[in-house]
Amino acid sequence: MVFLRMSGCNLQCPFCDTDHQACTEMTAEQIVEAISAVAGECRRVCVTGGEPSLQLDRPLVEALHGAGYRIHVETNGTRPLPEGVDWVTVSPKADVPGLKGDGTVALTKADEVKVVFLGNDVEKWAEFPAAWHFLQPCSCANTAETVDYIQRHPRWRLSLQTHKYLNIR
Repeated sequence: MVFLRMSGCNLQCPFCDTDHQACTEMTAEQIVEAISAVAGECRRVCVTGGEPSLQLDRPLVEALHGAGYRIHVETNGTRPLPEGVDWVTVSPKADVPGLKGDGTVALTKADEVKVVFLGNDVEKWAEFPAAWHFLQPCSCANTAETVDYIQRHPRWRLSLQTHKYLNIR
């Protein structure tokens, strides 16, 4: 999978590792060119952020599909997505203290839900309409607590930010 990381977010969670100020403005065609230069045989692109729904639009979806890519999006779910996204991961942030915006989830379904586990009650997200439900330790700081919670609540699966464990940026 190639990750297309967008800058900027409507929530700016305190634990987020996105640089919300840095960005390079590019057209849909330039983005596809840049992805193609590194993708090799890979045909999957994950649009993430920040919050990708701030930039992801129909022309980019069409350009990626036109180049043969399957599009995955990881979003906080507070804004609508353009039609044509192949896989949606909602990572709700409504319960995160210190948000710079309203974290109310507007999307009504997803392929998967991935909650950053802060030790809080996450069970309301277990009922969100999705095939998969994941908990992710917050910045690798509470992995043991997250695993313990999952063992006691088997509906949840573990999601790790492997790049953080390997110190890859």
